[in-house]
Amino acid sequence: MTSRVVIRSAVGDDADGVAAVRRAVYSYKVMSPAATRHMITVSAPKERFLALVAESGGELVAWGSAGLNIWTSEPGQSHTSIYVHPDHRKQGIGSALADRLHQHLSEVGAVRTRAFVHPDGLEFARNLGYDGTRQMHYAGVDPRALPDQPPTPDGIELVTMDQLDPRQAYTADSIASLDEPGDSPIDSIDYDRWVEEIWNGPAVDKSLSVAALAGDEVACFTAVETDSDRAWSGMTGTIPSYRGRGLAKLVKSVALRRCAEAGITAAYTSNDDENGPMLAINNWLGYRRVQTELGLLRPLGS
Repeated sequence: MTSRVVIRSAVGDDADGVAAVRRAVYSYKVMSPAATRHMITVSAPKERFLALVAESGGELVAWGSAGLNIWTSEPGQSHTSIYVHPDHRKQGIGSALADRLHQHLSEVGAVRTRAFVHPDGLEFARNLGYDGTRQMHYAGVDPRALPDQPPTPDGIELVTMDQLDPRQAYTADSIASLDEPGDSPIDSIDYDRWVEEIWNGPAVDKSLSVAALAGDEVACFTAVETDSDRAWSGMTGTIPSYRGRGLAKLVKSVALRRCAEAGITAAYTSNDDENGPMLAINNWLGYRRVQTELGLLRPLGS
């Protein structure tokens, strides 16, 4: 790493630069500058979130973050994210960020951390002590070219998420997340934290997100995040007792059409390799794979 590179704590005003680097590295991952600012500035104290940026010649060229996973009952779990602009790799920036982040996680009590990497970053990650556990597939679709919308089953009402009470949405999200594939269960979602981070955060566009109601109960939902002309599927979930009725296919179909009407020209999503039902739904909707990342774990010392 040259002497011109400076690593420092991220601040809210870095949001535009971080979003630009993220788009250069992950064209298929959608996070607006507003959502990026929220990520940098709003976190739960017990998450012990650390956000870093690297500057080269005064230009923001890399991001690194780490924190404890506070949405699982499994103690000591954490997450790490590092990405470096393609024009500034092979200078030791990623390694320097990793050292700082791993040290921080060990100091706050993490016992292992999870990261997702491009296939071309696998050797770098393995050299840092990471090992593979799963695959995450990323896919995109033009929402202006979709198959015919499925019929709405009897007893189901389709609404946009801005018509819901937050408690309705939280209940559905927390139940549907219980069997989400992953290395740790998502079984400890605090309501107040969920409201601050998800419901009141700038990422989810509630006017484009769609829920299927069965009476007053959210049977199925899909959350849409946007950045300019791109959209991201933040989460699609169905309550177990309503599965097998085509509701996930329906709400995603309706939400994508709303995205097209709002000027969205590319919509992206991700699915764990083990999530066969959602992979099948997205294939039917016309999503085409753009990348597969590797989910890796690294143990952390005390």
